[in-house]
Parts: sequence; C-alpha cells; structure tokens
Amino acid sequence: MAHLSTDNTALLARVRRLQGQLKAIERALAAGEECSTTLHLVAGVRGAVGGLMDVILQEHLRAHVAHPDLTDAERAEGAKALIDAMRRYAK
Repeated sequence: MAHLSTDNTALLARVRRLQGQLKAIERALAAGEECSTTLHLVAGVRGAVGGLMDVILQEHLRAHVAHPDLTDAERAEGAKALIDAMRRYAK
C-alpha cells in the first residue's frame, strides 16, 4: 500500500530536523539543563512528530480512502489501516 511520492525530500527533511531536535534534548539532559528548557525541547519534538504524522495521514487518506478509482474493498482496507495507525499513535 505504498502511497508516498517517490520524491520524499520534504518528509526526509522533517525527519532530519526531528533528529536534530532529539540530539538537542540529549545534549540538554547530559548538560543538566533546567527542566523548563528540556520540557520546551520535548514539546518541540512532540509538535514536529505531530506535523509529520498529519502529512502522512493526509497522503494515506487521499490515496487509500478518498481516491475515486478505489473499490469498496480497497477503501475499507485503507480505512482500517488508518484507524489502526491512529490507535497506535493515540496511546
């Protein structure tokens, strides 16, 4: 059920920014930074992951649920995959 474009440059850039943000958290913890500083960094990562998830969810919906050429069975399969992913993400 691949659906992301073959040019994932923007998504890869988001993931690389996330890696940088995670490294910043690691550095803050290693340096004994203030709790508020570290919490701010963690909140940034949470927001970035949410943004990445939003983009991928939208692509999935367009390609596997809403696309006009899909059969009912394909739509049901796409919807189930989306529901499963959202349940895992919400935990």
